[in-house]
Amino acid sequence: MTLPFRPPKFWRSRVGLLALALSPWAALYGAAAAARLRRAAPSAALPTIAVGGLTLGGDGKTPATLALARMLLDHGERPAILARGYGGARESADPLRVDPARHAADDVGDEALLLAAVAPTYVGGDRAASARRAQTQGATVLLLDDGLHGRHLEPDLSILVVDAGYGAGNGLCPPAGPLRAPLAAQLARIDAAILIGDGEPPAWLRQKLLTRASLAPDPAAAAALCGARVFAVAGIGRPEKFARSLKQVGAELFGFRWFADHHEYSQEELARLECEARRLSSRLVTTEKDARRLGARRGFEVLPVTLDFAAPEAVAQRLGESIAAARAARCCGQT
Repeated sequence: MTLPFRPPKFWRSRVGLLALALSPWAALYGAAAAARLRRAAPSAALPTIAVGGLTLGGDGKTPATLALARMLLDHGERPAILARGYGGARESADPLRVDPARHAADDVGDEALLLAAVAPTYVGGDRAASARRAQTQGATVLLLDDGLHGRHLEPDLSILVVDAGYGAGNGLCPPAGPLRAPLAAQLARIDAAILIGDGEPPAWLRQKLLTRASLAPDPAAAAALCGARVFAVAGIGRPEKFARSLKQVGAELFGFRWFADHHEYSQEELARLECEARRLSSRLVTTEKDARRLGARRGFEVLPVTLDFAAPEAVAQRLGESIAAARAARCCGQT
């Protein structure tokens, strides 16, 4: 699910009057989401790893999926990523393999383009069909980006991504809070969790915590922005994380404009942003995800980030054990 607006501040912490007023609708949403999590799903022929975010956006699900794909490649696997996609591609029953050289964000979505730069990525409404297509094209393992809550395929390993700075927000489901499903229902369906950012892990996560992780800016882009006056633009789930990355590399943040996740920039908006950056004598900088939507638009610099695991050996071991067990079960006809 993509939010068409920036998450309200009252979602973040202590339950206030507005959240309490919305709690009856949140309870209905949560009950439906919990029921969906309990729903049976078909198994794919290949080992399947599902990655999902705890809340409705900004947890770091896509960077985590990319990091897991790179790790699988480093260990000799041929991962294929199954993603939701965008627009017509998202609803189509016929799987589409994303080609960054041919497709644009309007065709398949910004996240699908990022994923396809690392591993073969398939979008479409029928993930079972995408799994079959990926297998025929040489995949040995499946990564389900945002695949934890939809229950399109039964995962052999379910990984929940949590933002350390945001956690579970106020602990409620929409419209009263940010949780994609009640916290207990999500924790009951996962095997492991990745906590991104600083701070102590919450007590409810410690039993499932596989590793901590951090977002590392691209060294070349970081060096180019060190000491620069920048005007930041981002349409992502938690733009404050982008601001922190810019400050981390030594950029001087002279202005910023935040938009809703997956925001589609109009030409008028872009012209205003460019004008404002010139007025502030600053360089326009955006995220890699936003850059996929901006396409060939000139004037924007990009600060890519990658996810670094604090305990990569533990992650690799868990992936290897889950994949081996899945293959053994399929060989014996248990799935």
